[in-house]
Amino acid sequence: MRTDLAVVGAGPAGLAAALAACARGVRVTLVDAAAQPGGQYYRQPAAGLGAARPEALHHRWRTWKRLRDGLAAHAVHVLTDHHVWSAERTPDGFTVHALLGPEQDQPVEVRARAVLLATGGYEKVLPFPGWTLPGVVTAGGAQAMLKGGLAVPGRRAVVAGTGPLLLPVATGLAAAGVEVAALVESAGPGRLARHGRALAGKLPEGAGYAARLLRHRVPVLTRHTVVRAHGDDRLTGVTVASLDAEGRVRPGTERHLDCDALAVGHGMLPHTDLAESLGCRLDGLTVAIDPEQRTDVPGVWAAGEATGVGGADLALAEGHIAGCSAAAHLRGTAPGPAPAALKARAKLRRSAAALDSAYAPPAHWPEQITDDTVVCRCEEVTAGAVREALDLGAGDERTVKLLTRAGMGWCQGRMCGTAVAGLAGCPPAPGKRPFARPVPLGVLARQHPQEGPS
Repeated sequence: MRTDLAVVGAGPAGLAAALAACARGVRVTLVDAAAQPGGQYYRQPAAGLGAARPEALHHRWRTWKRLRDGLAAHAVHVLTDHHVWSAERTPDGFTVHALLGPEQDQPVEVRARAVLLATGGYEKVLPFPGWTLPGVVTAGGAQAMLKGGLAVPGRRAVVAGTGPLLLPVATGLAAAGVEVAALVESAGPGRLARHGRALAGKLPEGAGYAARLLRHRVPVLTRHTVVRAHGDDRLTGVTVASLDAEGRVRPGTERHLDCDALAVGHGMLPHTDLAESLGCRLDGLTVAIDPEQRTDVPGVWAAGEATGVGGADLALAEGHIAGCSAAAHLRGTAPGPAPAALKARAKLRRSAAALDSAYAPPAHWPEQITDDTVVCRCEEVTAGAVREALDLGAGDERTVKLLTRAGMGWCQGRMCGTAVAGLAGCPPAPGKRPFARPVPLGVLARQHPQEGPS
């Protein structure tokens, strides 16, 4: 399949980019792993569930309808159930490699003159004693269950961690009939107040969530954290405790909350695997871009969470700018992204930086992890094993991985990388992965057949 611009990822950034480029006369192919476009933010219930009011699970539904209707109006070629595992440069442009369908065993190639990466992000997971019990899910996982499956993780839930995602998760579960025992936020109100000017535009949205929490009688515990999850075969409750100003648990403040579900989240990390496979430079953990959302690899643009986690509004603005720029490059005209999008991007980036600072995880969270706590679930590596590796001289994720196998499993360190880095006392590093997802050996063999003897 050939196209002008291949957009990888059909979340807010990818949708905005595809529409902006297509409206400027560029043939666009939008590739996404889900069964329908929208990404995590605009995730829709499966058609077979017969949801009568899916808009009840979302806010800004009109924006989604405008984006969805625009795909048809502009004849964007949408490829769903296409799991992209690699992208490479070719003499005439780029080839995007994907696996088709739920089985992910049939290879598909999309050849394009240019590529726009809107690969989004994934959740930052910080372990604690009991976090592997059935009934414990990530905050994003709970939201995906509700939006995509019209299901809830339990009857009585605790929503915990830090970050703005906890608000829609708690209010969404409560609206679905779940008794939310508490929203446990490790950040204190003072952190948000220090960034009041940058976050002024977020006040109406925050006030709306506060009103819903009050309406559903959800207790909010700020500067608290989950110390332990309890249960044998599944979750039966959690212990929460207060944090001091330095982020340490205050002894004697522990209390028990009965629950059969815990949705816990500590923010997001950018997906950069495809960008790295194409040779794009990273700026820390994010894809480095210029003011037009171009990477340092000619013909490759990036937008959304991959360039810095900042929410749907920022992703929409960045996607629009990237789509305009890519279209101009392909058509040989001046970029001309809308001034409104440029202004919105600058403002939203300031808000995102403020939120990132205000909702940083507690500084001393590794101290809460007991030696018998599993850190790497794929390889069943405990915190004690990681600490033994540190005693042997390991000082970074890679050395810990070599000594313990932490990060060598199915997820390739996406789940445990942050925890290993925290225990090692070093900043998280981007993973060096040749593929963005596991690939059957048969697919690789068919792609590069061995030549027979001459």
